[in-house]
Order: sequence, then C-alpha cells, then structure tokens
Amino acid sequence: MTVQRLLEKTGLTAVALPEGDREVTGVYIGDLLSWVMGRAASGDAWITIMSNQNIVAVATLADTACIILAEGVQPDEGVTQLALDKGINLLCSPHSAYETALLLRDAL
Repeated sequence: MTVQRLLEKTGLTAVALPEGDREVTGVYIGDLLSWVMGRAASGDAWITIMSNQNIVAVATLADTACIILAEGVQPDEGVTQLALDKGINLLCSPHSAYETALLLRDAL
C-alpha cells in the first residue's frame, strides 16, 4: 500500500508528502534514534514522538517509507522543509503510538 493510500484509509495528516507513491511494507515504533537506525526496515512506516531534524536523517538512513509523529506532535517549519528537501514523507497522528499502530495494522 502506498503512503498516499494509507493517508486515505487512516485519516492521518500529511505534513510533507514528496513521495506519496512510496510503498509501506511494515511498521516500526521507536524513539531512540540509534535503535531505529539499526532495526527499522526499508519500507516501514516509522512511528515516533521525536520531532527534531535528526528524524529526517534517520529515516533517510533506514529508508523508511514515512515518519509518523504520534501524540499530536507537530514538526517545526525547519523539519518539514528538510523532509521535503530529502524526499521523506512526514505524517502526523493525534493518537498514541499504540493507537496509531493499530490504525496501520487495520489499514495494511
């Protein structure tokens, strides 16, 4: 399923969607960036509450399909622009990480 289709099915909000046709093949939840770099798989939707610029670098290294900021976290303008510049899909969820993961499970 593509990130764009995932948005349509879950009602999540796109903050940056430069690669909406990117395929989502799994889900990873984590906030410790070094842990995510070593464990998130290519194509994962990565759920986190971290919102600093480093999330874009980690998503690039891990080749995730998108970053989903849970708990209503909103990125600042610099993170949004960096995500657009680097081709990283950045989404927001008003739900907890757990509830967001359940939404994705039902959608995928």
